Amino acid sequence: MDQFTINIIFVGGSFMLYVAIAIWARAGTTSEFYAAGRGVNPVVNGAATAADWMSAASFISMAGLIAFVGYDNSTFLMGWTGGYVLLALLLAPYLRKFGRYTVPEFIGDRFYSQTARMVAVISLLVMSITYVIGQMAGAGVAFSRFLEVDATTGLIIAAAVVFAYAVLGGMKGITYTQLAQYCVLITAYTIPAVFISLQLTNNPIPPLGLFSTHVESGMPLLAKLDEIVQELGFRDYTSNHGSMLNMTLFTISLMIGTAGLPHVIIRFFTVPKVSDARWSAGWALVFIALLYLTAPAVGAMARLNIMTTIYPDGTDSQPISYEERPDWMRTWEQTGLLAFEDKNNDGLIQYYNDASPEFAAIAAERGWEGNEMVRFNNDILVLANPEIAQLPGWVIGLIAAGGLAAALSTAAGLLLAISSAVSHDLIKSTINPNISEKGELLAARISMAGAIVVATYLGANPPGFAAQVVALAFGLAASSLFPAIMMGIFSKKMNTAGAVTGMLVGLGSTLLYIFTYLGWFFIPGTNMLENVPANWLFGISPLSFGAVGAALNFIAAYVVMNMTKEPPEEIQELVESIRVPRGAGSAQSH
Repeated sequence: MDQFTINIIFVGGSFMLYVAIAIWARAGTTSEFYAAGRGVNPVVNGAATAADWMSAASFISMAGLIAFVGYDNSTFLMGWTGGYVLLALLLAPYLRKFGRYTVPEFIGDRFYSQTARMVAVISLLVMSITYVIGQMAGAGVAFSRFLEVDATTGLIIAAAVVFAYAVLGGMKGITYTQLAQYCVLITAYTIPAVFISLQLTNNPIPPLGLFSTHVESGMPLLAKLDEIVQELGFRDYTSNHGSMLNMTLFTISLMIGTAGLPHVIIRFFTVPKVSDARWSAGWALVFIALLYLTAPAVGAMARLNIMTTIYPDGTDSQPISYEERPDWMRTWEQTGLLAFEDKNNDGLIQYYNDASPEFAAIAAERGWEGNEMVRFNNDILVLANPEIAQLPGWVIGLIAAGGLAAALSTAAGLLLAISSAVSHDLIKSTINPNISEKGELLAARISMAGAIVVATYLGANPPGFAAQVVALAFGLAASSLFPAIMMGIFSKKMNTAGAVTGMLVGLGSTLLYIFTYLGWFFIPGTNMLENVPANWLFGISPLSFGAVGAALNFIAAYVVMNMTKEPPEEIQELVESIRVPRGAGSAQSH
């Protein structure tokens, strides 16, 4: 059986499963569409949350960024997992106790203001649309390779699948679909990693294999990788080369951005009790850890495999010829995501750091005229990994299904957050408060369909790699929604004027800073946390500015709060009741 047929079987089979689940779990009420009827088991919700969370950025892009940058990009792992601790301890149980459907609804009710609710809607839409671009772009990458279609056609197919199960099932259908998608994606991610770890280190556990001995050389695997990259003029893999300020701010931005993501927060509205919200977050961390502990090993081992593929003898003296390049290179070249250029017409593939002064002299002696791997899209590394390691065809088909499951699961969650904000927070609360439940459900489905169209269009023209685009979304969530939610729960004195001012200052300053440096920000292969432009404010990367935006949000909110009238007494009592640590009810029920 040829590889294309195997891919069709795995991908098509998974799609049929998702649609079948959506039909089985079709939402019939607004409660089921927005919150799955608040009856989801915490373990199931934990797995669904993990799938909702582990997007194309986690599955497809993160290991690629770690592979080609190294230790510096461990910030993705630290920030994203740390954010779930914040979410479990500081937000999830209190928001579930409040008993609302959406984040803007909480902010509007807590700050007794339609203006606050609308600012939250704007913040949610800006963040979620930015985030969903990365998911659709990741789906396009996977489709372009495994179904042998162009990226635009792949996006349309992905959009059709999401439409079939998200519009039909709402949160109820998405929850059980995401449970299935988690099983698919974690299996697809770990099986190739186990095979490759065994090949390179004889250790079947990838996180332990990362620190084991490289079988062929007898050296520690990371030491061998450091040796090879340094021989080719690249910086050593295991050291920090970026700004510690940026690493710290970026980690904080990812942490508080995670805790402020609306599509993740609304998952905790689906469980029956407040205590279940904490358990859901705990289970989500367990399920997420299975992939996140594996990702550094995948990145390091794939980078080593790529190096030794081009330089089979383990030194930089004799690269392979272009005609002898392996099949996986030929296949991925057809997608346009991998490209070579024979700059000196010698028929060999020279892959080295042509910006390295130390290696420039060696390259000149050999007649090399520059790095001939002129393009290697970071997003292809995990998807190409089984082919690089020459694993069986069924593993390649599995990784295809897993990559698409990761992209589509998060896309569905984001699209639900967007449609809920439009139908529940905009149409029902502002435009037509008297709309019937049936009318609101129809509006939610139409909003979802419209969001899918917008996401597909933007996904066809993404501004960067999946993880880069997603990191922008985290900065926006960190600077706008997270401070407002935190102050809404833990500050009885925070009022409408303070919260609205804080959100506008946080969101506005972060957007301004990001777009000021947008031209540099998406240069392929750039270490995003290095101090490259001299005119960065205090050397802060656009990726790291979400933490600064959050600080500005808090400061502006408290300054304005102290200059304006206190919240009504009933609001202060409501905040106090939310913070009661035990209880299965909600401060106010729908």
